[in-house]
Amino acid sequence: MRLLRSRWFLGAAAAVVLGPGAWLLTRGAAGVEPSVVARVKRGQFKVTVTTSGELRARKFVQITAPPNTQQAETYQMKIASIVPEGTVVKEGDVVAELDRSTIASKLADVTLALQKATAQNEQAMLDSTLNLSKAREDIRTMDLGLEEKKLAKEQSVYEAPTVRRQAEIDYEKAQRALAQAKVDYKTKTEQAQAKMREVGADLERQRNKLKIVQDVMQGFTIKAPAPGMVIYVKEWNGKKRAVGSQVSSWEPGVAMLPDLTQMESITYVNEIDVRKIAVGQPAVITLDADPTKKLTGKVTSVANVGEQRPNTDAKVFEVKLVVEQADTTLRPGMTTGNAIQTLKTAAALFVPLEAVSSEAGVPFVYQQSGGRVVKQEVVTGVMNDDEAVIRRGLAEGDRVLLTPPRDQDKLKLVRLPGAAAPSQQAKKG
Repeated sequence: MRLLRSRWFLGAAAAVVLGPGAWLLTRGAAGVEPSVVARVKRGQFKVTVTTSGELRARKFVQITAPPNTQQAETYQMKIASIVPEGTVVKEGDVVAELDRSTIASKLADVTLALQKATAQNEQAMLDSTLNLSKAREDIRTMDLGLEEKKLAKEQSVYEAPTVRRQAEIDYEKAQRALAQAKVDYKTKTEQAQAKMREVGADLERQRNKLKIVQDVMQGFTIKAPAPGMVIYVKEWNGKKRAVGSQVSSWEPGVAMLPDLTQMESITYVNEIDVRKIAVGQPAVITLDADPTKKLTGKVTSVANVGEQRPNTDAKVFEVKLVVEQADTTLRPGMTTGNAIQTLKTAAALFVPLEAVSSEAGVPFVYQQSGGRVVKQEVVTGVMNDDEAVIRRGLAEGDRVLLTPPRDQDKLKLVRLPGAAAPSQQAKKG
């Protein structure tokens, strides 16, 4: 008696388990083998592109290395210390410190160059003073000599003609020498001024460079330009900058202070699916950290040019989706699942993708009609990951096989009225 009850219980349990799925298995009359079938459904049809992405703030304040690093000839800097990611800071709080060893060496070089320029400026000033002083003294001496020649000339009127002529020549030579000395003095003055301008410009240049280096060195203590939460900046390889990371003059970002009230998901879509995506399409965004939370979003931009991402072979296109509602739990860097709705039809006939096959470019299904299977041509429409729209060839409630029957090679394709021959269809394709 106990054995009979146990068998009855097992049979009832099997009926309960297999009952809901029993409609998938059928055995047609006249020896048709069991096959998995599905009915043609009519209803709302959606096409979605599913991708993974990463949250990012749409607006943020960048925390960078000090400006003018190129003018200071400091192109590579290393982060010596930085506050933990997620730290909430006030304006003026210290966020990071850069290693000063490189800039200290540059400061020593610039200081030495300034001392040299200062010495050259002083030397040029002394040389100019000495040369011009000597030139002025020579002019005074020549002026006295000219006066002597003039007296000699005046006294020679009582002498022989040859002596008088010689006195005149000496006086004329003294005049010309004095005139030339005055011209030379003017030229030497201009030369001294040009030299002083040259060494003065170099001295000013070295002073400016020293100030730039000092300002840059002072900026190696990086402070928050505004209040907010510190989020590390990612490098080109996707790694976040931390202690020991290199910061360059052309990529000076160290961290950022994001506006957490305006977030977006950055995702990358392959070149096949990107053709379906357009700005304005709705999306559902889920968080990997909390899959139960669903956020509404919208496509805001689609890249026109593809790019090669690290560790990928195919080119992908960047797509941005704005998160339409604010959520205090959202943080930059969180991974998301994005379901972008590219098409929505209120009423359409559709079947599972597994039910549709193709032969010579002609799509068809194995339709179960009564006790036999018909190889029926269909006209398909849009498809999603699981189903395909049927435009012609089937009606709501028709039954189609999800796997080919054993005698598939013996079945003849039933064409739709007005359809072209398979060979012509293939040629057109």
